[in-house]
Amino acid sequence: MIKPRIGFIVYGVHKDGLLDPMGTPFIDDKIIKSAKSALRQAEIELVEHELIIATKKEAAAALKMMRDDDTIDGVILFSGTWVWAAHLAAAVRNYAATGKGLLIWTHDGSQGWRPVGGLVMHAGLLEIGVKHKFVYGSASDADTISSIVAHAKAACLKNMLNGSTIGAFGGRGMGQTCGVADPSQWMKLFGIDIDSRDTTELINTADAVTEEEIAALEPQLVKLFGKMPERNQINDRSLRLYLAIKKLIRQECFDFYTIQSFPGLGDDYSATCFTQSMMLEEGCGVSTLGDFNTALSVLLLTKLSSERVYYGDLQHINKATREIKVIGDGAIPPSLASELGPATFAEHGIPTEGKAGGLSVKLICKEGKGVLARIGRIDGKFRMIIATCSVTLPPPDKIQDRLHECGIPFWPHAFVTVDGDIDKFIENWTSEYACLAYGTDILPALKEFCEMTGIEVVLP
Repeated sequence: MIKPRIGFIVYGVHKDGLLDPMGTPFIDDKIIKSAKSALRQAEIELVEHELIIATKKEAAAALKMMRDDDTIDGVILFSGTWVWAAHLAAAVRNYAATGKGLLIWTHDGSQGWRPVGGLVMHAGLLEIGVKHKFVYGSASDADTISSIVAHAKAACLKNMLNGSTIGAFGGRGMGQTCGVADPSQWMKLFGIDIDSRDTTELINTADAVTEEEIAALEPQLVKLFGKMPERNQINDRSLRLYLAIKKLIRQECFDFYTIQSFPGLGDDYSATCFTQSMMLEEGCGVSTLGDFNTALSVLLLTKLSSERVYYGDLQHINKATREIKVIGDGAIPPSLASELGPATFAEHGIPTEGKAGGLSVKLICKEGKGVLARIGRIDGKFRMIIATCSVTLPPPDKIQDRLHECGIPFWPHAFVTVDGDIDKFIENWTSEYACLAYGTDILPALKEFCEMTGIEVVLP
């Protein structure tokens, strides 16, 4: 889960202890202190600029420091009192050219003339076309802090993607049209490079995995599954493929990846279900079938959630109850298992989609609240649909019936009830895949990220 690192700069011309006609300092140090404290409590790491800025020289020095530090995701300009906007405009504009986050926070209150300082900066930046967020509210107001945190997390996501690489093992799987990517578009919009490898090196690396490396997996698998899988060629290839992916991800410096899975690898060596499950468990953004949009969605959700993320088919939608069964083809983070029982080993089980077979993971997702979300494209333009949801469990006497409804009871299931207009949800969904993330604070940050990157958002 990400922790944004945000610069904090206070501005205002009436500083250095200057008093108003009533004998009160224009800039209230207690308010500044409480603002910083509220942000830290919300898990934002602050990089403070100690000097309150007012002049062009002060602004240039402060914003240059924030601009040049690659670890800083964004800047909060905190209105201490009124200011001459022209003294700050050029420095702020130069900083904003980096694409990092920029937010003006005006703390509520009449004393000190903070609203004047906030609004004149907000209006000035609008005038010259500098993209930013403007927030007005108190540090004690939960909605105010939530809005700032959402912006900070979105800025962190945007900064994280810039300069990253997604690796593609193999090509497009199963004729997927709704997961393809334009490398130039991804570089232009996100700063992401798309690199690719065929699966030859992957298979060779898997074959070279030693018995000692497989044995070293036992503590990890016992913790997640209660035991090691039965040792045979099919299962061993699944274990080897997982270890091989990890090696190549490190070797090629891929930040996340997608894999063709089938046709090809699933016939020639092993199904990828177990590998994908374990990489999801490790917090890696992944997808099957060469589906770039799902991989990106999984990565974003993983960075925003304190739990691991599950992607699977929208296998059935009950419009009357708004319940959706999300059923993946054997790939799911084992830690999402519900109180009904731990994750267990299963078989991929579909020989027409990978005759080599392979390990998969069986479980029913635990209860909780979260979102179903996915980035897709409509006529070449990105769109993200985000629906808040609840994950529930069937009644104990109905579980087996519910698992058998789809005809493949040994694949992982999540029983998800979405909020909002189900018809709007269906109409705007852009894949057979859904990405499920647990957490009640994910939606605001996702919306903010989309606004920053020019992605249309649909909320059913």
